[in-house]
Amino acid sequence: MSVFLDACRRRPTPYTPVWIMRQAGRYQPEYRALRERVGFMELCKSPALCSEVAVRAVEQLGVDAAIVFSDILVVLEPLGVGFEFTKDDGPRIAHPVRSPKDVDRVASEIDPVGSLDYVMNAIRTTKKDLAGRVPLIGFSGAPFTLASYIIEGGGSREYLHTKTLMFSDPGAWNALMTKIADAVSRYLLAQIDAGAECLQLFDSWVGALGPADYVRFVQPHMKRIFDAVGDRVPVIHFGTGNPALLPHMRRAGGHVIGIDQRAELREAWELLEQDGPIAVQGNLDPVLLLASRDVMLERAEALLESVAGKQGHIFNLGHGVLPGAKPDDVRALVDRVHDASQRTSPARPSRLPPSA
Repeated sequence: MSVFLDACRRRPTPYTPVWIMRQAGRYQPEYRALRERVGFMELCKSPALCSEVAVRAVEQLGVDAAIVFSDILVVLEPLGVGFEFTKDDGPRIAHPVRSPKDVDRVASEIDPVGSLDYVMNAIRTTKKDLAGRVPLIGFSGAPFTLASYIIEGGGSREYLHTKTLMFSDPGAWNALMTKIADAVSRYLLAQIDAGAECLQLFDSWVGALGPADYVRFVQPHMKRIFDAVGDRVPVIHFGTGNPALLPHMRRAGGHVIGIDQRAELREAWELLEQDGPIAVQGNLDPVLLLASRDVMLERAEALLESVAGKQGHIFNLGHGVLPGAKPDDVRALVDRVHDASQRTSPARPSRLPPSA
């Protein structure tokens, strides 16, 4: 068992494990060079290249887990919702879903093994190339975030169309969310079958909601996914934007609750554990990677001290690495977390050999 997986299950660990959201991405010169030659979806559909970028991040940073290289939106393709990645505006949905009739054209079920075989092959290839050194995380977008993309047609600040459908036609909303939740459940189970040893659900936009609306319109659909996955592997439930949602996210499910930088980690953990022990992930502000290294490391140590080596902590950022970060600073952060959190053993995390 790995230190990362032990922490997910709240088992004792000799130090606090760490991985970083978007640990493979635009802040790396090698990734930028690759993207100059290869389009984003072409990269996502190449198992060899997915493995290359995922394993490189582990080699460069010394993190305790890898995450398969993909995108939260790929599950939309088998649902019959077309999208494309534009150079300047990010993902765009050509035909948004904004009415009950539109909901009807979303597929009721998917075959992830057939329609998303490139993700399963990326998991198998990456796991083979990791050779057991660190576990591999699979992932998906969560239903609210995916529904918002489908309804808005892309990114949003106000979630005008999403909330309008949710409030004005709860039946259509719940029909759409049920379709998405069932698709995500099948997709995650297929990732486990392909070799993923942990999963993360990204609900990056759920902070647009207040607690009452989350409980009514989102929580049942999240619970549907967690019930489907069960205890086969640990699942990290990650949402951003509104710390008031954390207790309700906990009740929806997940072995680990991911906390963004808007909450104090110790206080959030205490709040979550009113319902019993739970592991947590987080939550250094990503912008600190753009500050001086001394400030970044000081804040990281303060975060570790705030939870005093408590069992079940996985160190991560409050969200993904920003493009302006430097790989050397990210590595320095990982090393400091490992060194500062040593508890019972001088053993350091195993390192992959440098790439040729």
